[in-house]
Order: sequence, then C-alpha cells, then structure tokens
Amino acid sequence: MDDREAVGLALEQARLAAKRDEVPIGAIVLAPSGGLLASAFNERETAHDPTGHAEVLALRRAGAASGSWNLSGCTLAVTLEPCTMCAGAIVLSRVARLVFGAWDPKAGAVGSLRDVVRDTRLNHNPEVIAGVRADECAAVLDAFFARRR
Repeated sequence: MDDREAVGLALEQARLAAKRDEVPIGAIVLAPSGGLLASAFNERETAHDPTGHAEVLALRRAGAASGSWNLSGCTLAVTLEPCTMCAGAIVLSRVARLVFGAWDPKAGAVGSLRDVVRDTRLNHNPEVIAGVRADECAAVLDAFFARRR
C-alpha cells in the first residue's frame, strides 16, 4: 500500500469520527508487510478521555494486534500532524515511518510548533513523510468546524 492509499484509509476513519461528532482525525497502522494492522479515529468526546487521540488509539490497537508495544517496521498514517503527546507515543512505540496529511500550525509537533519525532536526543526517530493528501485532510477538518460555528 502506498502513502496516498494509507492516508486515504485514515481519511475514512476521520469521516467516521465526524459522524460521531468527534474532531475528524483518523489514523491507521500498517504492519511491516504493508497490511492493515489497526485503525482508529478520535474518541475524546465519546470516551471522555483526554488521551483518546486517533494516533494513540491506533498505536494501542496495533500493539494489541501484534502482541508487542514495539512497532518497529510499522507505518503510522494520520490525517493531521500529530500533537506533542502523539509525537511522543510515536517515538516510544518505535514505528519506522510516520505519514501525515495536513499541517497543524497550532499544535503540531512534527515541524510546526516543535519537532519531537526528529529530536536526536531521543532514542528513536521515525522517517517522516508530510503533506500527503494535505488538502483533502484539511477540508474534512474545515467542514467539521464550519458546521459547528
């Protein structure tokens, strides 16, 4: 599966989140073989969980599916640049690649506000591919917040 397809699956998750009145951010984890290992969307509102971000949930589910917290060789694809919490979880889970769509200038921690995943003082630095299907990912968020105003 290529990066555009992976972000497309994350977009499907984001659209599911919007239908449940969650901020529409979706994430998927691909196994080293390229197959889908886990998927998730934001569940902060439904679960009353401040850590219920799509990335964290997808990483948790991938760990459960693989039987290990160590997700070496895996790819995380997400519709929005991860925040500081999610960037930390990405580093700690040791995913090999992070692919994301839209940039988040207000909370992004993969180059916008800070760059947690590329901090060489940390024990792991995944490869980063940014801006994949960025306009589509941003449009889902823009439409969601336009409806809420």
